Amino acid sequence: MKSYEKLLLENKAWAAEQVGKDPEYFSRLSHLQTPEFLWIGCSDSRVPANEITNTAPGEIFVHRNIANMVVHTDLNMLSVLQYAVQVLKVKHIIVCGHYGCGGVRAALSHQDLGLINKWLRNIKDVYYFHKDELQGLEGDARVDRLTELNVQEQVMNLAKTSIVQMAWRSENRPTLHGWVYRLTDGILHNLIRMDPNTSIDPVYTYD
Repeated sequence: MKSYEKLLLENKAWAAEQVGKDPEYFSRLSHLQTPEFLWIGCSDSRVPANEITNTAPGEIFVHRNIANMVVHTDLNMLSVLQYAVQVLKVKHIIVCGHYGCGGVRAALSHQDLGLINKWLRNIKDVYYFHKDELQGLEGDARVDRLTELNVQEQVMNLAKTSIVQMAWRSENRPTLHGWVYRLTDGILHNLIRMDPNTSIDPVYTYD
């Protein structure tokens, strides 16, 4: 059996198990999507949002990319953000990074990686903003600290969007969170929280 065929079989087994436990499970799920959370996480296969938060399908709206970035020119991410905030009315947005992130580690190198260089440049900018602190660290400690700082910067990038600011003013939501996940023990760590209408530099605010 080929590996992808095994996935299809596992899907059938999973679906049958859900129906066995709750015959109306898929009928109910297909007619309703009211997640309270938007999750912006890393594409790393070891950090699946639903599994590590023990939530069911339908509870978290998910966007993932390399190193959990919020880039102001990324129309994919911005489209997800707009839909989550304006249509789904999420109450919380979580940016979740993880220790041992390959994207963060690659951004610390000088290797030419081709197209991904453009994406990693955003992480290099975070390093540049905090280089005085980071240059005092070595090895994994530097990677881990840059991972944390990157999460914090991406949360701030969310606050700089007109999408979030509009919802803050009109509906006093969403709350922004920055978390980091540790692969070695499965625990999420809370780094930063920004409540609605948190003050940011006026240069980034919209009327």
